[in-house]
Amino acid sequence: MPVQAELFELPVKVPGARPCEHASDLASELASFREFGEPTRMMETRSQALDGPPLSVPTFVNEFWTARQRQAHSLHEISYRACFKPQLPRFFIERLTHPGEVVYDPFMGRGTTPLEAALLGRVPLGCDVNPLSITLTRPRLRPPVLEEVAARLRDIDFADAGEQPDDLLAFYHPSTLRQISALRKYLQSRRDSGALDAVDDWISLVALNRLTGHSSGFFSVYTLPPNQATSVKAQRKINEKRGQVPPPRDVPGILLKKTRILLSDCTAATRRTLAEGFPSAQLLTGPSDHTPQIASESVRLVVTSPPFLDVVQYDADNWLRCWFLGIDVKNVRITMLKKLEDWQAAMTAVFRELYRVVAPGGHVAFEVGEVRGGSIKLEESVLPCGVAAGFAPELILINDQEFTKTANCWGVDNMAKGTNTNRIVLFRKPVGVEKL
Repeated sequence: MPVQAELFELPVKVPGARPCEHASDLASELASFREFGEPTRMMETRSQALDGPPLSVPTFVNEFWTARQRQAHSLHEISYRACFKPQLPRFFIERLTHPGEVVYDPFMGRGTTPLEAALLGRVPLGCDVNPLSITLTRPRLRPPVLEEVAARLRDIDFADAGEQPDDLLAFYHPSTLRQISALRKYLQSRRDSGALDAVDDWISLVALNRLTGHSSGFFSVYTLPPNQATSVKAQRKINEKRGQVPPPRDVPGILLKKTRILLSDCTAATRRTLAEGFPSAQLLTGPSDHTPQIASESVRLVVTSPPFLDVVQYDADNWLRCWFLGIDVKNVRITMLKKLEDWQAAMTAVFRELYRVVAPGGHVAFEVGEVRGGSIKLEESVLPCGVAAGFAPELILINDQEFTKTANCWGVDNMAKGTNTNRIVLFRKPVGVEKL
């Protein structure tokens, strides 16, 4: 059985980091890492291959990157539940790839890995079964300028409302709902006619991120954080408990304000880098265990985080975003597996496809966490999945996190329920060795 009993933490960006030619180079860096004043703790993680042999992997524990908010590029400031910080993919991209190489995330979510790869001059590649992912990712790979967005918002008739479900008045003032519905109608007509351009794409992204939240910077009355929408019934209870009524909001004004924030770090150099990489970018909607669109042995690095058993209810969290985009949430088949053995089987299928697309000598950084009150540590469970597909496990990096805003909102203690650690298993595809 897998053995490991301590709480851990992950790596951090070192300024000027250069790609490591061998795993031993990375291991040496991790062992001597003291960027934040603490020595690295070293231990061993034990597991067992699916066909029986024991597995033992060196494990490094430290604060490898900062947990402070807003330490990454402003384009990352888009909310999506259960996403990792941009510092995580940056750590591996800087050390395990060179500019121009392909970096892939088969569970791309809000697109943190593809965007960070693009910002670092790598070729971004992403896949997710959730169609929201492309809407959240693609616009940030080709950001417009503020003046373009302002001009487009002036052109949109926010009085020309389409469908206005009465239930949504639990979240929105009637005038706000009219503006949201008018924007939804405009974007749908642009999609249907094939006229949707990069500016429309951007406005759609920002609107998704402003639909609900807990401040006047969102379209809604006070509700859950923007990465998850509560139900209409639950929102009515929140309104009653707080004695609140949805206030009128200026939808185009909020969209422009958020655009200004997202674009604040977009220098001319950033735009040149993104423009160079965008033509080669590839974003897919579909299952990550079957990606025939991706060429074999074309990927140098995978950085990803899969669904963690049944911890996050993606369909429930995103129902309002799906309404805005005209997506039937019931048709989005997110992996939600309650049994560990079923989760392992699904991850093994993904690893087999990753083995096909990763180049010999390439790496997979697979981020998992603790679930079910810390009783299951998924790094132990994912090791045999990668090995079964032919990958060689090299390292485990564990990074202790501080509170997230969402964890605080839910009243989750930092030392419980898996909110305190990221756990990354680093695999490598062997060179010159046939897969077993």
